[in-house]
Amino acid sequence: MNKELARDLIGAGVHFGHAASRWNPKMKPYIFGKRGMIHIIDVKETLKGLMIAKKLLTTVVSGGRDVVFVGTKRQAKKAVQGAAEKCGMHYISERWLGGMLTNFRTIRSRLQRLEELEAMEASGKIEAQSKKQGARLKRELNKIKTNLDGVRKMSKMPGVLIAIDAKKECIALREARKLGIPTIAVIDTDSDPDTVDVAIPANDDSIKALEIMMNQMATAIAEGKTMVKQQADVSAMADARTQKPRTRRRVLASAKEQDSQPEAVSEAPVAMPAEAPAATPEAVPDTPVAEVPAADVSDVSKTAETTAQ
Repeated sequence: MNKELARDLIGAGVHFGHAASRWNPKMKPYIFGKRGMIHIIDVKETLKGLMIAKKLLTTVVSGGRDVVFVGTKRQAKKAVQGAAEKCGMHYISERWLGGMLTNFRTIRSRLQRLEELEAMEASGKIEAQSKKQGARLKRELNKIKTNLDGVRKMSKMPGVLIAIDAKKECIALREARKLGIPTIAVIDTDSDPDTVDVAIPANDDSIKALEIMMNQMATAIAEGKTMVKQQADVSAMADARTQKPRTRRRVLASAKEQDSQPEAVSEAPVAMPAEAPAATPEAVPDTPVAEVPAADVSDVSKTAETTAQ
């Protein structure tokens, strides 16, 4: 796959750098040689940086973090927007507003304002305003939407920032590094690789090469999302397995309680037949015993003696 990718990148002109007179000496490890007045970028270093970037993206996204693409130069707008929409991530393709990361609370308030203006437009409230006021609201709506439409769903700080042309997007990279956000950037021979965490040496003016590299990163992000879904499914199955025995015990316990409850009720009448006043000597008289008179006893004894004689 790397051979095919290298062939596609070379065909797109990824190896052509800037004029040798404009080079940054720190880019020397990434330069293969010089042809005429321009530097030639080592495609092996391009592939190496791209593979490292893909691994980083997969790891970060599998942990539940988001990614933001930044490419405001004319050659990068289409590639950035297409890759971000492909993997469902955020992007900035028009202008990087200062403080977009370091002053994120203010950016969120502007996005809330965007939602308010869109609701007014949908309900016809803007058209109901005066001509001057309606025009002002429409300009505000278009301005916010143009600059922030790609990050309107970004509710938290991104896990990685991807930039095209580290020299042009220096403000975005500086804000990300200040907040400890890992950075990936496509850098040409006139850029400083020390300003980014993962450098991808490549021709940042080739539209086709940028599209290929951005699509590769979008694929890595999609793989990270798939891993998140698989982890969620595995955890759900594990929870179901651990909860099943407890549920069964609860069912058996409740069944036993229901079985034992009627027996206790049926024994109650036997244990307590009826409520009645306690028996007392006055209420329950003793059985009378026949008393034998003394005279009768003597007669009986005499009769017994006569019979014996």
